[in-house]
Amino acid sequence: MKLSDVKHQLKNLETIAFQLPNGELVPSHFHVTEVGKVTKHFIDCGGTVRNEEVVNFQLWNANDYDHRLHPEKLVNIIELSERILGIGDLEVEVEYQGETIQKFGLDFDGYRFQLTSKQTDCLAKDKCGIEAPKPKIRLSQVGGEPCCAADGNCC
Repeated sequence: MKLSDVKHQLKNLETIAFQLPNGELVPSHFHVTEVGKVTKHFIDCGGTVRNEEVVNFQLWNANDYDHRLHPEKLVNIIELSERILGIGDLEVEVEYQGETIQKFGLDFDGYRFQLTSKQTDCLAKDKCGIEAPKPKIRLSQVGGEPCCAADGNCC
């Protein structure tokens, strides 16, 4: 989900809610402790130099049960971050405290923001000798005559 999409959804909400991939909700008294731009400059296992940039939200909750972040307040924080940090319309990732800091993608289901699971991946499969998975097809989708047609045309 891009930052512009987040802002658009926030402008249509009365309250903000985040849901973890397991269905649990982030407690409603969460804080957004950081909005930032994360730049990753790296070399993959195939020797290709890469650059990635994302917008990062860090969610945190404590014993401040009276705190509620309202959508317009988060929009203001995002817009300030865009101006001061030069953040563009990048993909958003979210950090949240589990057993360690967890990183999630972000989606929206029409009611609440969905924290989506992220996976590691090899970016140089062709150089590592890792073959792409072969597509699974049904024989019924293959063109031509069926092997045993009703007209007796059997193999």
